[in-house]
Amino acid sequence: MTATTARAGDSPAVFVVKGSEPALVDRGVELLLAELTSPEATGAEAQDPTGARGNLAVAIEDHRASNSDEDVIGPVTDALYTPAFLADRRIVVLRDAENLDASQAAELASRISEPFAPNVLVLAIAAKALPAGLAKAVKSRSREIDTSPGSSGKARTQWLSEQLQTAPVHLDPAARHLLEGHLGEDVSRLHALFEILTAAYGEGARLTPIELEPFLGDEGGAPPWELTEALDNGEVAKAVKAARRLLGPGGRHPFQLLATLHKHYASMLRLDGSGITDPAEAASVLGMPPYPARKVFTQGSRLGIARIARAVSLVADADHDLRGVLAWPDELVIEVLVARLAQLSHTRMHSPAVARRPARTP
Repeated sequence: MTATTARAGDSPAVFVVKGSEPALVDRGVELLLAELTSPEATGAEAQDPTGARGNLAVAIEDHRASNSDEDVIGPVTDALYTPAFLADRRIVVLRDAENLDASQAAELASRISEPFAPNVLVLAIAAKALPAGLAKAVKSRSREIDTSPGSSGKARTQWLSEQLQTAPVHLDPAARHLLEGHLGEDVSRLHALFEILTAAYGEGARLTPIELEPFLGDEGGAPPWELTEALDNGEVAKAVKAARRLLGPGGRHPFQLLATLHKHYASMLRLDGSGITDPAEAASVLGMPPYPARKVFTQGSRLGIARIARAVSLVADADHDLRGVLAWPDELVIEVLVARLAQLSHTRMHSPAVARRPARTP
């Protein structure tokens, strides 16, 4: 969880907790509330946004935005501008702020234009950004907390490492590797798993894969880069497994997976014959960050035009097969496709003349 303050030196009156996973956003809110209500609070900005000294009595009021016509803005703003009963301040939490429509966001932005200290507003939003007007209204007096684990493999590995450092149990390197591979994209289960492991083995326990494995549950969805990396490395079994995880727990439609594969090989095709020899230039042409662009550049050079064209052709054939050309289950079409694509990375494409040459006879 990372945090940024809109303007150095200001005590934030609004906290924006955001992220890609609702479960992680909820956990971010709970951690923030633990900070703001800690009995050890001594006036530090992260614990006491009002700048007061000593322990404070705090009232927490929790609201949730829904897709219905129910008024949530009125109760939230009434709570913000009403002194807390038998408490020093009130923390007003508005969860699921992504469900606010444009008129509700505009109303909230206008109604919080006046100071409401010592009370505090916490906005929790998942998978979206705050509406522009509301974001502008709170910018100068807000602190933003991002709970997202990141979209790249490197970012997720770093995020997982940070979570493990503060976990109530300790995993050895083999257990960490097992955990990362098993969860895949489904990192929202991580902290619930920590709670189960703590209940089973006790806080501070050191765990190996043997102790961890019975509590892992179903595999999480694989990130798309896990599939493309297996294809580039020619790892057939790993590619098929990644495709199954993308379609199963990952919840992706077969045509979504085809779009990922088409983009992967079409990017290589775009670079082939372009005269580009610098990965940095490839990143600019493809509109990608440098690291994935470098991988596309390197793999395209390794495959060559014949195998790139064959890969694009296989993806196109699979598209037709999914539309009813073959009476196969969708999962089978995808599995056969990724197996053939992975084979391209460690086999040499033959010219048509060579392919038609009859086998020698003694």
